[in-house]
Amino acid sequence: MSGATFLGADGRERCRWCAATPQYTAYHDREWGFPVGDDRQLFEKLSLEGFQAGLSWRTILAKRERFREVFHHFEVGRIVRFNARDVERLLRDPGIVRHRGKIEAVIHNAHRAQELARREGSLAAFFWRYEPAAATGPATAGPAPEALMLSKDLKRLGWRFVGPTTVYAFMQAMGLVNDHAGQCVIRAEAEGARARFRRPGSGAVGARPVGRRRPSRPT
Repeated sequence: MSGATFLGADGRERCRWCAATPQYTAYHDREWGFPVGDDRQLFEKLSLEGFQAGLSWRTILAKRERFREVFHHFEVGRIVRFNARDVERLLRDPGIVRHRGKIEAVIHNAHRAQELARREGSLAAFFWRYEPAAATGPATAGPAPEALMLSKDLKRLGWRFVGPTTVYAFMQAMGLVNDHAGQCVIRAEAEGARARFRRPGSGAVGARPVGRRRPSRPT
């Protein structure tokens, strides 16, 4: 067992960050690092990562089902119709993070997502262009360079709450990188899913071959 992993109740090694709570373990085993090509799921995750800014993922994960309810499962076509009354309604809801700037950012970003999907064909086609190229070894610190580029490009397109740390956490969760620790029992499963995954669109910022990057954790 390495410092990057811990021994779970089932006797298998997992990324150390998911030892904090049983909710993390389920999320780690079933979702984190598995590739996603669905626009609604991608928009949901980027929105929730924005809500996480300054908080822990544990807080957001505990509130995720209520977030889905009040934001209509993050259907962009419905969120773009939200108005000031909806913002006030959401600010009164104790089941979510009641932060005006973050709530307004989701609504604002839904409009930007519509524009982007019209131009690119889908959000997935755009996001998956930033899949990092194969790496020769683990990254030492900070988000991957492609996360910096994606953050910069989203900001240029008018998106909010899409800093490099937020964007890299999104890339890790949605399987654009496989940051499961080398000894993690889920790493090979996630890698197999990435190998089978059909990348949407064409063209890429980074090359398509898959490489290993450092294990990271939700903050």
